[in-house]
Amino acid sequence: MKIGLYFGTFNPIHVGHLIIANHMAEHADLDQIWMVVTPHNPLKKKSTLLDDYHRLQMVHLATEDFPKIKPSDIEFKLSQPNYTVNTLVYLEEKYPNYEFSLIMGEDNLKSLHKWKNYEAILAHHEIYVYPRLEAKGSAEEAISTDAYNLDLKILQKFGTKIHMIDAPVVEISSTFIRENIKKGKNVQPLLPAKVWEYIDHNNFYKK
Repeated sequence: MKIGLYFGTFNPIHVGHLIIANHMAEHADLDQIWMVVTPHNPLKKKSTLLDDYHRLQMVHLATEDFPKIKPSDIEFKLSQPNYTVNTLVYLEEKYPNYEFSLIMGEDNLKSLHKWKNYEAILAHHEIYVYPRLEAKGSAEEAISTDAYNLDLKILQKFGTKIHMIDAPVVEISSTFIRENIKKGKNVQPLLPAKVWEYIDHNNFYKK
């Protein structure tokens, strides 16, 4: 089974995340999409995150009507702060019959060279890339320019493992949603209905 791993803090999960996940499930050669809730991204301040359990619960609520999209708390079991390469090693050991790939935006692809052991990731896993407005371009443009410090040899060696997927361009930000909830603005159209109800019931992001 081919699993696409869509990592995120999902703070909160919004309709943009679901649009991308569903497009990958329906239009890429992936059997399932696992929404991997990140307990602590090393590049973000942990203090800005809602409690891990609440973010996982919101992903459950958002995906329960999508049989190909599954919430995952796999990183909750790993020491923090965690790195993607560690998660991949753990998953390969736990699910030896599954094939794991990464799902990321073009902006993340361009910074892939900053990831811990990124060459090991490219050597063993395929990457499915969705477009971002600020990062339009081909796979070669995205990963081979000097501006992004990726060597042409790496492109030649691993380029076939990088798949540019023509998914809808969705520019919705969890930060924007949090800030506008705090301001008392109506953000309901940006959230799955059950997620909005959960946020509103628990008075999240209002302070």
